[in-house]
Amino acid sequence: MSALVDGFGRAHRDLRISLTDRCSLRCTYCMPEQGLPWLPRPSMLSTDELVRVAAVLVGMGVSEIRLTGGEPLLRADVVDVVARLAALEGPHGRPELSMTTNGLRLAELAAPLRAAGLSRVNVSLDTLDPDRFARLTRRDRLPDVLTGLAAATEAGFAPVKVNAVVMREVNDDEVVDLVRFALRHGYQMRFIEQMPLDPDHRWDGAAMVTQAEILGRLRSAFRLTPLDGRGAAPARLWQVDDGPGTVGVIASVTAPFCAACDRLRLTADGQLRSCLFARTETDLRSAVRAGADDDAIAGAVAACLAGKRAGHGIGEPGFVQPERPMSAIGG
Repeated sequence: MSALVDGFGRAHRDLRISLTDRCSLRCTYCMPEQGLPWLPRPSMLSTDELVRVAAVLVGMGVSEIRLTGGEPLLRADVVDVVARLAALEGPHGRPELSMTTNGLRLAELAAPLRAAGLSRVNVSLDTLDPDRFARLTRRDRLPDVLTGLAAATEAGFAPVKVNAVVMREVNDDEVVDLVRFALRHGYQMRFIEQMPLDPDHRWDGAAMVTQAEILGRLRSAFRLTPLDGRGAAPARLWQVDDGPGTVGVIASVTAPFCAACDRLRLTADGQLRSCLFARTETDLRSAVRAGADDDAIAGAVAACLAGKRAGHGIGEPGFVQPERPMSAIGG
């Protein structure tokens, strides 16, 4: 099987797998309050199908797998999925497994996931204010997220990363408090520029809180020292004061890192995407269910990768937001 190199010479080592489009929260920037239809269950990849596709990609050179959703911990057999993926072997050995979650079920699942082979965990948390959390997520579950974060640390995940989407006049006044919270508990805080993936397609670049603004607010309270060695990671890191704590910013809009992108995405219904903002998908589910062998699946993956663009195109004339909401694409 050929290496996962696209037309721009980028080697792809990172596979994002969405385990479900369902979620236990309804964050305003990700999902509408009502009316979003879930993917039909027969269209979803079974665990055997998901592992089969992942095995082909690991064999082609994928060395990191991140499990996403929706909310991945809603998948009933999530611990088994982790164990089976962690056992795969490729030219780079076994893949490193991580997960992005809202944290609501970590209290019960952090330890089993760690034992099954999960290496790292990112928890989404946009605010520390209970009322604001309820408005943002449309659920009153902040205590459960905080308990889940503590459980992740207790299970041995390190560093536990906390992700916050920064929104103007919503939570941009909390960036300093969120960093102080993270430093106090030994978490790594990461702020994310809001991207055009909202369910109502009302994203406005002019209203977005930029990386420069986030850093400006942080520098009012901390001394930030940029760290080298980012590689293909989406977050640029700064050491906070004298360390060892760090803070990251994912500036996909104002400082895109497309030139170093090494990611492919597999949706819960088996569609392979070469970019979060891709307008086309490659149907691996149908290939698997039609009895395609590994070489045929690898060929479909290579064809998908061959069509990958140089960048996501946000801000360029003719940019069109993906039709699928973020919950259906996977993070």
